[in-house]
Amino acid sequence: MESLYNFGTMFLKILRLVCRFILRIIARVDATEMERIPANGACLAVSNHLGRLDAMLAMVLSDRDDIIMMIAEKYQAYWIWRWVARNLDALWLDRHTTDFRTLREVQKRLKAGGIAAIAPEGTRSATGQMQAGKPGAAYLAAKTGAPIIPMAITGTGDKEVYRRLKRFRRLDITIRVGEPFTVSPLPRHNKDEFLQQATDEMMCRIAALLPPQHRGVYATHPRLQELLQNQLEKETGD
Repeated sequence: MESLYNFGTMFLKILRLVCRFILRIIARVDATEMERIPANGACLAVSNHLGRLDAMLAMVLSDRDDIIMMIAEKYQAYWIWRWVARNLDALWLDRHTTDFRTLREVQKRLKAGGIAAIAPEGTRSATGQMQAGKPGAAYLAAKTGAPIIPMAITGTGDKEVYRRLKRFRRLDITIRVGEPFTVSPLPRHNKDEFLQQATDEMMCRIAALLPPQHRGVYATHPRLQELLQNQLEKETGD
């Protein structure tokens, strides 16, 4: 069992080195406030989801060996992804249902102190604008007490990546990391309402880190307006 763990850790380190090498070649990455991602202890890093490169970013942004990897169920059809999942001890996630089996395992690993990277939207945005978030990440945060770290990503949309790379132009990727926050424990009653509010809070905090054109369905959300106002007051010192 220990030898399997050691191999998985080594495989993760090699994969991370390869991903970082590729990113240096194809992209300029502007990342700020990365120190908000803790070096240890449970946490949920949540972000908007633009393209396939987002998974690579999740892999390289942290040096931690206890990263909780989730892979969309559709990739089980490919042997290479099955091999990767097995060696990373990754979890298959059904994005079209509330995948309680996977959520329970993620919950277990979070309670053991792991770090999970989740895109609450579930699927890539074809327009680059935020889509409505799903409650899975909020459920995990409420059940484990793990702090949530909102992250905003631009420059990884599949169409933009393809357009630039076919012209041998480097990508310009921007990553903004917000302040960690927590949600209350999951209540016994009105769970759906609670999870919706927690999800909206999470998504609005991501939206506040994005340029206006990427805020999508949260652009006019009252909580986003409140966050932006607080941000403005903090910047102006009022």
